[in-house]
Amino acid sequence: MTKRFFIAFFTVCIVALSVVADGKQAEATFAVKSHDFGNIKEANGPVSCTFEFTNTGDKPLLIIDATASCGCTRPEFPTKPIKPGKKGSIKVTYSPIGRPGAFKKTVKVKTNGRERTTVLHIHGTVIPK
Repeated sequence: MTKRFFIAFFTVCIVALSVVADGKQAEATFAVKSHDFGNIKEANGPVSCTFEFTNTGDKPLLIIDATASCGCTRPEFPTKPIKPGKKGSIKVTYSPIGRPGAFKKTVKVKTNGRERTTVLHIHGTVIPK
């Protein structure tokens, strides 16, 4: 029994090392990682921007999650894998209602790529009603 376990464990280790050794990974390369909304009017409601990226790796890229630093910011991201060389985008919407003054928010994007987490930034100033 012990010998069989050792052989199975050794085989799993060899397979895992060969996958890591090929060096192939997905990679999300963002054109920009920050967006300045400038002055926005609270009365006009939510504003949005889009962060575009390209999978510059050689494996499919999967966006695992995108989480905002607060409930006033909502990210939308693709749920299907992005093939190597293809583009994708993350839409970020900020709700200024009841939030006059300057704001700085972040969205953490988790992927299966080389850089596991990318942080996107939005900022601006809300002009009250």
